[in-house]
Amino acid sequence: MKQKFDIITSTCVPLPLENVDTDQIIPARFLKATTREESFFGDNLFRDWRYNPDGTLNEDFVLNNPLYGGEVLVAGKNFGSGSSREHAAWAIAGYGFRVVVSSFFADIHKNNELNNFVLPVVVSEEFLAELFSSIFENPKTEVEVDLPNQTITNKATGKSESFEINGYKKYCLMNALDDIDFLLENKDKIEAWENSSKN
Repeated sequence: MKQKFDIITSTCVPLPLENVDTDQIIPARFLKATTREESFFGDNLFRDWRYNPDGTLNEDFVLNNPLYGGEVLVAGKNFGSGSSREHAAWAIAGYGFRVVVSSFFADIHKNNELNNFVLPVVVSEEFLAELFSSIFENPKTEVEVDLPNQTITNKATGKSESFEINGYKKYCLMNALDDIDFLLENKDKIEAWENSSKN
């Protein structure tokens, strides 16, 4: 869903697992879906972890734990590895996450998140470990993600880190623009340039 991104302050959902791949984020059997309805993919985010084989809820999985919630997913190192399926980013966005924090993202998945209005925030392993510790100590721990200033703050400790983001993607997130929207926004400039190049 296209929402302008500025500063988000939210509680977090902790997923302290490393090497979470796209098949774990959204299993391959859901790739046959012909719809991109966010609710469909969001409902099946981490499907095989959220549900037991008989279809009942796995009460031990964090998304089923009422203590945790919010718009920020905090994940372990190397998030989004494996196949390049964009459906994984659809599922994360469809569930309602607007930010994913990790110490490392697979490049293709990182770009897929950005293209689907989810902000991947890369932090140091030390910051990530402290954030996990704060969340487990107090599930109401909040982080503040400040896109204009490119900072993330653990409000439990007051510690902040800066993060990197491509300038074009930052502009698109802050203005709720996808690539087509951006081209349309600059249509007059493009046409003016084309006309000037013909002369």
